[in-house]
Amino acid sequence: MRTIITILVVLLLLLQIQVWRQYGRVAELERRVETQRTENRQLAARNDSLDAEVADLKSGLDAVEERARSELGLIREGEEFYLVVEPEDLDPEDARALRDFEAQRDLDATSGESQAPVDQTSGDAESQNPDEDG
Repeated sequence: MRTIITILVVLLLLLQIQVWRQYGRVAELERRVETQRTENRQLAARNDSLDAEVADLKSGLDAVEERARSELGLIREGEEFYLVVEPEDLDPEDARALRDFEAQRDLDATSGESQAPVDQTSGDAESQNPDEDG
């Protein structure tokens, strides 16, 4: 009789261990299900926005024009496109070229200011400069 009770107690302990292991697995599965539900909600929201965009593209040309302008860089006939770029956004070679261009432009501007205008008819520079006493 004592052997039977011992065997039954051991079996009960083994069954209890199995039950606690299953509870751990159930908790893990519940976490995975919640993670999947969160991901599904995010994907459903993305699908809704894509559906709205598709409907907008099918219904009107405004969305098509906006997309062509933003993604393809297209402009209408007669429009002028100006791209404003900050110098710190340029790569080093382009930044150097921009600095060289600006320096040359400044040099041209200052050298143009220092020269006296030339009279086109006589070629006499002094006759065109009223500040100097002749």
